[in-house]
Amino acid sequence: MDFRSGARSGVVCAAIMPHGFSLVPQLSDDAEGGMRTREALQEVGRRFAEAAPEVIVVATPHGFRVPGAVCVADAGRGAGTLSWRGRQVEQNVPLDRRFVAALARAAERHDLPLVLHGYAGEGAEAVVPLDWGVMVPLWFLGHGRNLPGSGHVLADPPERGEAPAIVVVSPSPSVPPESLVRFGRAIVEAAAEDGRRAAYVASCDWSHTHRADGPYGFHRRAAEVDAAVLAIVRSGRLADLAARDPAAVDAAVVDGLPQALVLAGVVEESSLAGEVLTYEAPTYYGMLVAAYR
Repeated sequence: MDFRSGARSGVVCAAIMPHGFSLVPQLSDDAEGGMRTREALQEVGRRFAEAAPEVIVVATPHGFRVPGAVCVADAGRGAGTLSWRGRQVEQNVPLDRRFVAALARAAERHDLPLVLHGYAGEGAEAVVPLDWGVMVPLWFLGHGRNLPGSGHVLADPPERGEAPAIVVVSPSPSVPPESLVRFGRAIVEAAAEDGRRAAYVASCDWSHTHRADGPYGFHRRAAEVDAAVLAIVRSGRLADLAARDPAAVDAAVVDGLPQALVLAGVVEESSLAGEVLTYEAPTYYGMLVAAYR
């Protein structure tokens, strides 16, 4: 993937991307029936390559969590392994502490609850574990290389490629919706201060109760919640996600709302235009792909 130099700085693109393991081609031949989603993710990768971000901020629901705060990795690298039905891929990616510092300053200006965390070291020597909410989207955004032996925090860093550096953020679901939207605006401010081209990815799966044989069982609200989310994303009024019925969201077991509310702030502050590429629920959880430029 060729991330070419672009003319504009700031946030130049964004996306909503799911994070099912089977979407990674090296882990599943048929994406468990989600081939339209895989193809849409590949299209997002092409659009990001054209926009040429130098830093990608990924918001995951499965990373380090601090109740009532947004947790941001402050480390030199991230490493992780995805295993799926006898197959495995490993990633080891550079994190961007310069952008993290700008983001921390922007969050402080907005009086937002941001917590920096490291792991297995201090500062640039720290390496944080990567979760699937980060790794699956990154596979389609320039980091789609399997690096055997490198997917753990004590691995030697691989040779630096041309793919963008990463910022990993984990917003707690207990952060108020309006604060999550303001955090999205802070990302745009940080990108402007940093002076490089940046991207934002909301790593989201939606209702997890579409099928009785799934780990959370079946609930009739799953299809209803996902239909409402899809309508809101298509409308472009992402902040309306804050008005979803909490009881319905809990019954459907949704993990995408905090990351998508951050996206609302990013889109509002940067005037990006969005397009839904696909939605489907071939197994027990819903997957939506949308791209913003």
